[in-house]
Amino acid sequence: MIKVVTFEREYGCGAADIARKLAGRLGWKLWDQALTDEIARLMDCSSRAVEERQERRDPFTYRLFKSFMRGSFEGSLNAPRLNMVDADCIKKVAQQLVLAAADKGNTIIVGRGSAYHLYGRPDALHVFLYAPFQEKVRRLVRSGKTEKDATELVETVDRERSEYIKKHFDVDWPARHYFHLMINTTMGDEIVVDTILHSVSNLQR
Repeated sequence: MIKVVTFEREYGCGAADIARKLAGRLGWKLWDQALTDEIARLMDCSSRAVEERQERRDPFTYRLFKSFMRGSFEGSLNAPRLNMVDADCIKKVAQQLVLAAADKGNTIIVGRGSAYHLYGRPDALHVFLYAPFQEKVRRLVRSGKTEKDATELVETVDRERSEYIKKHFDVDWPARHYFHLMINTTMGDEIVVDTILHSVSNLQR
């Protein structure tokens, strides 16, 4: 029986809206922005700080600084007081939350490595959403971004996600064998939601 649906997605393909609509149709808990907020609460930092670091590798200069902090005597004394918010710490907290949410069931989890953390669970359905480049740009422009910003984000965010997934899970993103469904969202949000619901329903038998 399926109790969990995870979403991995290309940036700008509309996954947040689709996950929200699916959660509404199923009456399940949605962990998307709520997951970011809970990570921030547990790490005692702002949601913005988590958003700037999650699902991406830390910048090279930051990794260099962190390496120095861990390798020096002064750093080992001061690191706990600095309350450093980095991709490694966020990944550990996210993993704990994802596993806890999955154990409770009736939940939808967007990104944060959820498909990889929960890979192999018989009660989880893993979905990857994607769309053509220009469609992603158009969707972002409709949401209020300029075409220049939208184009830049589509070009960079997925590259950062790919680097993050490679570093933390040692797989080449999107690692197709991790997913039960891979759906082009140009079909329309409602058709995508219906397709996922049909799969969930069939797997409940």
